[in-house]
Amino acid sequence: MNKKRELPKFKYHPNPIKTGTIKESKAKCEVCGKEVDYVYVGPFYSTSDVEDICPWCIKNGKAAEEYDGVFQDDLSCDEVSDVKLLDELIYRTPGYCGWQQEYWLSHCDDYCAFIGYVGYEDIKDFINELKEDIENFGYTTEDIKNYMRNNGSLQGYLFRCLKCGKRRLYFD
Repeated sequence: MNKKRELPKFKYHPNPIKTGTIKESKAKCEVCGKEVDYVYVGPFYSTSDVEDICPWCIKNGKAAEEYDGVFQDDLSCDEVSDVKLLDELIYRTPGYCGWQQEYWLSHCDDYCAFIGYVGYEDIKDFINELKEDIENFGYTTEDIKNYMRNNGSLQGYLFRCLKCGKRRLYFD
């Protein structure tokens, strides 16, 4: 019986299987050439068309280096003071799929962890914690209640601060 390798841990995307950006699939990684049981299916910005990237080549940075690519657009991120954190986010962290342009939030001078795709029903119990993010978009919590649906036309993306635990919301 062939035992599967344990997936690497990603600081800013702690559960990429749950969010669907890493899927179980038998494939040959285009970076390391190994037969793998998991592949990345999220965004990868590169001039090369790369189909099968394994999670281990994301984690060690070889995929981004090999194909001169990024998993998150560095212009679509909040700013933090330590450039090493940006490197980890864009070169060694699985991205997420947005309706328009993905955007990565920060808090406490570090990037937040991407928790997942949400609609109003997923966030209603702590919507007041997200009020500032909602109002920064020019919306009200009532608008979110009426229009935000997971996989709907107003899609939410939930993040959590790694330092203080505050939840943050981006949507498009």
